[in-house]
Amino acid sequence: MNRIVSKEYFSANVVKFEVEAPLIAKSRRAGHFVIVRIGVKGERVPLTIADADLEKGTITLVVQQVGVSSTKLCALNEGDYITDLVGPLGKATHIENFGTVVCACGGVGTAPMLPIVKALHEAGNRVITVLAARTKELIIMEEQMKTFSDELIIMTDDGSYGNKGLVTNGVETVIKREKVDKCVTIGPAVMMKFVSLLTKQYDISTIASLNTIMVDGTGMCGACRVTVGGETKFVCVDGPEFDAHLVDFDEMMMRLGGYRDIEQSDMHKVEHKCKTGVN
Repeated sequence: MNRIVSKEYFSANVVKFEVEAPLIAKSRRAGHFVIVRIGVKGERVPLTIADADLEKGTITLVVQQVGVSSTKLCALNEGDYITDLVGPLGKATHIENFGTVVCACGGVGTAPMLPIVKALHEAGNRVITVLAARTKELIIMEEQMKTFSDELIIMTDDGSYGNKGLVTNGVETVIKREKVDKCVTIGPAVMMKFVSLLTKQYDISTIASLNTIMVDGTGMCGACRVTVGGETKFVCVDGPEFDAHLVDFDEMMMRLGGYRDIEQSDMHKVEHKCKTGVN
């Protein structure tokens, strides 16, 4: 089992964990993810590795509390153990000197974007990061992004911080003022869809890191399948990153909503148990 070294709240529902995993810390690259499980009968949850510390032998995971499994994980504290942690999984991000790269991230998509921004920066790219959220309180990892970005643009839906507008507004502002050679986007599926539609208009090569439902993480179950360029791909082994202009985002979003009613029902049961103390 893997011990939690530290825990920090970014917001009421977003938690950063530093977890002991020396072998994973040593071999992970930008874009890799792990699968965690809480309890021997727990659900397998994929989480992108946000950072790693080779000296301490730890990796950083950022978790948004949205369902039963993520709620159980967020309830753990420093010194507790994660039952299972497997990785690194997936294909690492392809990094080279592209030129000017716009990195568009939203919500907790900021966490997996951080190692990509860092790697692109170290490869000599001009990195412009557009960091978006609904409101100021949901902006995370701003200072870390500043460290490795040549420019950081913050967008909030309500205008409470940075510029008012969507992530696409920030991306298009950059595109209209200078030549962009590459775009990388990570966040909610609908956000990545519209970033992709925007960059396609300007013929800018775009990579999206997909966050599909996943079970085993090794390509055996098929739960994470998506259609890319008319072909079936498995996010866990073929991705998680794909040519955004070829991804069928509508199909992906439909599949993401397949278990929403069940998840909501299970969350209601957990909340009821917490309130009543009934096991």
